[in-house]
Amino acid sequence: MDNRDMKEVAFKRHNFKKLKIWQMGMELARMIFEKTEIFPETEKYGLISQMNRCVISIPSNISEGSSRTNKSFAHFLDISLGSSFELQTQVLLANIKGYLTEQQTKDLESKIEEFQKATMTFQNTLN
Repeated sequence: MDNRDMKEVAFKRHNFKKLKIWQMGMELARMIFEKTEIFPETEKYGLISQMNRCVISIPSNISEGSSRTNKSFAHFLDISLGSSFELQTQVLLANIKGYLTEQQTKDLESKIEEFQKATMTFQNTLN
């Protein structure tokens, strides 16, 4: 076995569908898609597009990183976390614009923060 083969064997690939953080990301995506469907048409290429791209990035980066080494996976988790913080800002902006109620905003922020905590905890297990 050469060095490359040993590196392949040295790390465990994660089944992303079984990861709690991926499942949380998918739930966040469902919630955001549902909420942005009722935003005004004028936001189609603005906030709707931005929020949808962010929320798609969250579970997508987890699944992409799951096939990599732990070091590389941690990097993909950083990208996913960055998208979640960006999404949180966009949720707050949607509230300011009156597209989300205070309760909807609070619920979404709570889910996002729960995802962030779980992802950081999981990321620490990779190091």
